[in-house]
Amino acid sequence: MTYYFSKTKNASFQEAVEKVKDELKKEGFGILTEIDVKETLKQKLDVDFRKYRILGACNPPFAHKALMAEDKIGTMLPCNVVVQELSSGVVEIAAVDPVASMQAVGNPQLAEIAEQIQWKLKKVIETC
Repeated sequence: MTYYFSKTKNASFQEAVEKVKDELKKEGFGILTEIDVKETLKQKLDVDFRKYRILGACNPPFAHKALMAEDKIGTMLPCNVVVQELSSGVVEIAAVDPVASMQAVGNPQLAEIAEQIQWKLKKVIETC
């Protein structure tokens, strides 16, 4: 089982980031963190890297359910969504597969929650 699902599309990097944010919002997710990997690597290591953004997405009702089912699950939150520029005008959008990541926990309540979040994240990726 793979730990993510993804899609490539023809779009500018910034358009893709905004589209992902809009689609996440439609599915009840907010963005808790936004990491500009290109900028961070330039500042910290003085290296050039492609445009690469990590969005830490959280769906509060599902996060609450998960935390009630497993108090240490916060170590696996939020759900990360990546937008990266593969070449000029081509981007990849990828999201963590919560079903794959929650398997290690072995809590049946979490498995059900993960399936619901997986469906929402797949919808976001497909719609983008």
